[in-house]
Amino acid sequence: MTELRRAVGPWQLMLYGVGSMLGAGIYGLIGKAAGVMGGAVWMAFLVAMVAAMFTGISYASIASRYPRAGGAAYVSHRAFGSPLVSYAIGLTVLCSGLSSIATQAKVIGENLDEIFGLGGVGAEALRVVGTPLPVLLLAIGFLLLTAGIVYRGITESLWVNAVCTLLEAGGLLLVIVVGMRFWGQADLLAVPAGPADGGLTVALLLQGSILTFFSFLGFEDMLNVAEEVERPERSMPIALIGAMLIASLIYVAVSITAVSVVPWRELAEAPGPLRLVIERAAPWFPAIGFSLITIAAVGNTALVNYVMGSRLLYGMAQQGLLPESLGRVHGARQTPHVAILVLLVLVVALQLAGDIEQLASATVLLLLLVFVLVNLSLVMLQRREGDVAGAFNIPWIVPAIGSLICAVMIVAQVMQAGGRGTMLAAGLLAAILLLYLATARGRTAAIEKFASDN
Repeated sequence: MTELRRAVGPWQLMLYGVGSMLGAGIYGLIGKAAGVMGGAVWMAFLVAMVAAMFTGISYASIASRYPRAGGAAYVSHRAFGSPLVSYAIGLTVLCSGLSSIATQAKVIGENLDEIFGLGGVGAEALRVVGTPLPVLLLAIGFLLLTAGIVYRGITESLWVNAVCTLLEAGGLLLVIVVGMRFWGQADLLAVPAGPADGGLTVALLLQGSILTFFSFLGFEDMLNVAEEVERPERSMPIALIGAMLIASLIYVAVSITAVSVVPWRELAEAPGPLRLVIERAAPWFPAIGFSLITIAAVGNTALVNYVMGSRLLYGMAQQGLLPESLGRVHGARQTPHVAILVLLVLVVALQLAGDIEQLASATVLLLLLVFVLVNLSLVMLQRREGDVAGAFNIPWIVPAIGSLICAVMIVAQVMQAGGRGTMLAAGLLAAILLLYLATARGRTAAIEKFASDN
C-alpha cells in the first residue's frame, strides 16, 4: 500500500505555519482591532498570542507524540474512543477549511477581475448566484490550479507556500520598514473613551485579544501534515512554536507601525487599513503591488487549507470514519488523490451555492469547541499513557489551561454572535451528527480494525 511521502523539513514546515497564521486576515484585522483598542492595539496581539500559545503548545505535543494525518479527529478518537466524537470534530474542522477555501477563491477572483478589468466589458451584468460571471470563472480556475498543485505533491505544495509566505510576510515587513520612522509619534496606550472613560482596562484588553486570537490559529493545518514531516517528534514542536513566535513579532510590529503612521480612529474606518498605511508612508509604492501581495496572501490561505482538508479526509478514512476510497494514495505522486478530487468538487459546489459567510461564521464557534476537546484529549492521554519516549512532553496543566481559555472564548463568541450565530453553529453540528447516523451502516468493522491497530 502506497503511503504519504515524508519530505517536509523543519524550516519548510515553519514557513508553512507562518503562512497559515499570517494569511490575509491581518490586512483587514488591524483596522477592526484599532477600533476596539485604539493605539494600544499591539497589546491585544500580545495577550492573544499568550492565550493561543497554550493550545499551540498542546498541538505541538500532540504532533510530536502522534504524528498522524487526521489531526484533531485522530487524537480525539484515541482519547475518547468514540467514533461519533471524532467524526463530529473532523467534519467541523473540514467545514472550517471548506468555507475558508471557498471564501479565499472568491476574493482571488474579485482581485484578478479588478486588475484585468474583465467586468468592464459588460460581463458584470452576467451573474451566477449573485456573483459576476468573470469572478466566478476566475475563482473556479484558481481552485483547479490549487488542486493541481496539491495533487502534484507535498514538496511542490510547500514550495508554492514558501513563495506566497515570503510575499505576504514581505508586504507586512514593507509596512514596518517604510513606517518605522513614524514610531514614537503616537500614544501607544491611548484607547477609545468608554462610558466611564476608564482608560486601558482588563475588560477592554480581553475584548481586543478575543478579536485578534484567531490570527494565531494554524495548529490544525500543521498537525494534519505530520505524516509527511521528517522526524516529526522533533520538527513539529520547533516549527509550530517557532511559527507562532514569528507571527507574533510581525503582528506587534505591524500594529505599532500602523497606529504610528495613521491615527487609530482613521485606521479603524479605512476599508483597507494597511493599504492606507502604505499610501501615507510610501506613496511611491504602486497600488498594483499591494494587490499582488494580497492575492499571494489570500491564495496561500486557500492552499494551506486545501492541504489540510485533503489530509484530514485521508486520515479520517484511515480511521474508518469515512469511505475507504478517500484513504487511497497515488502510487507516483504519493498524495491522497481521491480526497483532493472530492475536496475540489465540494469547494466548487460552495462557489455555486452563493453566500458562504454564514457557514464561515458558524464554524468559528465549533472550531473553538474542537480546541477545547483536543486539549482535554491530551490531558486524558497523558494520564493514561504517560510520557512518550523521544516526544515533546508537557505538563498536563498546559492543555488544561488551553482548554479553559478556549471555553472562555466560546462564551465571548456566543455573546458577540448573538442567538443567530449560535443557532447556525448548533444547526451545523446537528447536521454533522445526522450525517454520521445516516452513513453509520457498514462502518463498524473498519472502526474496530483501526482501534485494534492503534
